[in-house]
Parts: sequence; C-alpha cells; structure tokens
Amino acid sequence: MKKIFALLGFLLIIQTTLNAQIEPGFWTDIVAFKKIDSAQKPTLHSILFVGSSSFTKWKDVHDYFPDYTIINRGFGGSTLVDVIRYAYDIILPYQPKQVVIYCGENDLASQENISPEEMLLRVKTLFHIIRTNLPDATIDYVSIKPSPVRASIQNKVKIANAAIKAFLKKQKNAGFIDIYDAMLDSIGNMREELYLGDRLHMKPEGYAIWKKAIAPYLVK
Repeated sequence: MKKIFALLGFLLIIQTTLNAQIEPGFWTDIVAFKKIDSAQKPTLHSILFVGSSSFTKWKDVHDYFPDYTIINRGFGGSTLVDVIRYAYDIILPYQPKQVVIYCGENDLASQENISPEEMLLRVKTLFHIIRTNLPDATIDYVSIKPSPVRASIQNKVKIANAAIKAFLKKQKNAGFIDIYDAMLDSIGNMREELYLGDRLHMKPEGYAIWKKAIAPYLVK
C-alpha cells in the first residue's frame, strides 16, 4: 500500500512539473528555505509546520508556542500537490518529530472540479510519504478554515474536512486538528473580524484561535 501511495505522489509531481514547463512552481520559495538552512542549520527532530499561506504569514508562531522548537516552512499559494512535490526538500531533511500540515484550501479554491475523493487522495499521498520516511513522527492536519472570501466552496470544505478526519482517525500517531467550528460565531456564521481585508488571511485574533486548538496536539 505504501508503494502505491509513493507512486501516486510521484505521478502527481511529474504531472505538475510538466505543466510548469520551465521550472516547478514555488521553486524560488524552496531555494530561499535552502539558503536559510545553509546559513543556520535548523534543529533536527523539531516540530515542522508546513503548508500554505496561513502558515507562511504566521511569522511570530514561535511567540505563540514559546516552549516548542518550531520550523515554519509554509509557502503561500501552495496546494497539496506542491507540498508533495517538495516533501524531500522541506519536510524530510529536518527529520521532524512532528509534522503539522495546513494545506488543501487552495486546492479546493483554484480547481473547481476537484472531488472530495481527489482531495483525500492527495492527503493520503502526503501522509504516506511522511510516514514511510519518518515512521516515528507524529502527523497532524489542521482542518481547512472557513474563509469568508471563499464562502461559495464551504460545502466542499466541510466534505473534505470530514473525509480527512475519518482517514486520520484510523492512523497511528496522527491527528485532525479541527479549527473550523471555532472560527464561526454562535449561530454558525463566518466571523469577518478574524480576517484581514482580503477576507482570506487572518488577524492575530484568528491565530489565537489556532493556538488554542493546536497547542494540545504539540509533542514535547
């Protein structure tokens, strides 16, 4: 089974790389991470945050979790396919004891025809790449958030979140960190005040909710 998911991940990487024609997307971000790592070698066996812009913009994440060593390798605009493509560049080299993932929102927003099954396949592919190479690592997935600018895809978001949660529930050393409902008001509406003017990226008030949800999952 692990070989099957590794192959699926490889095929996803090949497909998106060919589509890029010149160089794969976000390569400049990956090069920047490599330069940072060469200038100051990161601490191995730390907690790795990886995914899209909600992590990228969490510049002060260390202030939220001062008792933990966290490496933040979020790169804005990325999809699960992008994180899969660069897993051997920005996940595995750090030999993290825990990987916390926030990614998938851009998949649903940028690819209208993506199905919940395809979303789950992408999560499974990334999960098994990490698990195969880091068998003792804890893997946690932060649920896709309710972004007001993306109100039209919330049904897909809820279905994807539910499918990913069900998958991770069956895995060892894995967790689903649900921040979705915590970012809604008492009657289930999106809270515009948690977001910046683009209605997508969060203010500190949004990250405060994430801190409360994520903290119990972090590995000492």
